[in-house]
Amino acid sequence: MWFMRQAGRSLPEYLKVREGIPMLESCMRPELVTEITLQPVRRHKVDAAIYFSDIVVPLKAIGLDLDIKPGIGPVVAEPIRTRADLARLRELTPDDVSYVTEAIGMLMGELGATPLIGFAGAPFTLASYLVEGGPSRNHEHTKAMMYGDPELWAELLDRLADITSAFLKVQIEAGASAVQLFDSWVGALAPVDYRRSVLPASAKVFDAIAAYDVPRIHFGVGTGELLGLMGEAGADVVGVDWRVPLDEAARRVGPGKALQGNLDPAVLFAPTAAVETKTREVLDAAAGLEGHIFNLGHGVLPTMDPDSLTRLVEYVHTQTAR
Repeated sequence: MWFMRQAGRSLPEYLKVREGIPMLESCMRPELVTEITLQPVRRHKVDAAIYFSDIVVPLKAIGLDLDIKPGIGPVVAEPIRTRADLARLRELTPDDVSYVTEAIGMLMGELGATPLIGFAGAPFTLASYLVEGGPSRNHEHTKAMMYGDPELWAELLDRLADITSAFLKVQIEAGASAVQLFDSWVGALAPVDYRRSVLPASAKVFDAIAAYDVPRIHFGVGTGELLGLMGEAGADVVGVDWRVPLDEAARRVGPGKALQGNLDPAVLFAPTAAVETKTREVLDAAAGLEGHIFNLGHGVLPTMDPDSLTRLVEYVHTQTAR
């Protein structure tokens, strides 16, 4: 088991080491990345570390004018709206993210037998940020391009698939044991639109890293209706948020895939007995699955008590010990 957004967010030691350092800058300091990545492993005794970074790091690395604004998220100075704008999306090279290679090298020396999970943003979610210019509730500009200029949309996602693939390759070649593709916003789409307008680009990413033979995880939020299609994209593990029980998710995904999830993060604010009850429900629903990675249905919340996460790790490890 591990937690999405475990590297940082709720940990006081994270807030201390990042004090006064902007988010994107912190992602480019190998020593700081190493320390933040290790903090939850030390504190919670989770079974895997996840590399501390952000999904827009590769976009920043190729020269796009963007920043992560506190309380808002990624903000793009000049949104991608026309074919001419695509020229700004050049290929990503390992030299563009040399700090990633350096940080993972440092982590390999510290983690020992604990695996490191690398990650990247999926083409749809990256495209949404780029087209909208920042976070969006309705994704109106994104969908307008997807429906109104499908050729431009397809070319945009294809370029982002190449950038994402290159970013994941850097992490794997540096030592990452597994990778996760985050499609945070794709739950905004209907299945027919996902199949036609998103699946090809996501599949391209998974195909690009298939030869490395590392586990590939695919995760999205609000994707209950898309679980089968997300499995088709080529991942070995499909992440499930808290809205669909794992046994039902397994039916939708189909055979041959492991699942990851799916405790509601908000449960961690309840008393310990309630947390254990809800956790037991997840474990019971996971019984008989081809494979299960215990995780939250989304990321650790900033105001979460770190001790509640530590207790959850202890409880799951105790309940699943063989």
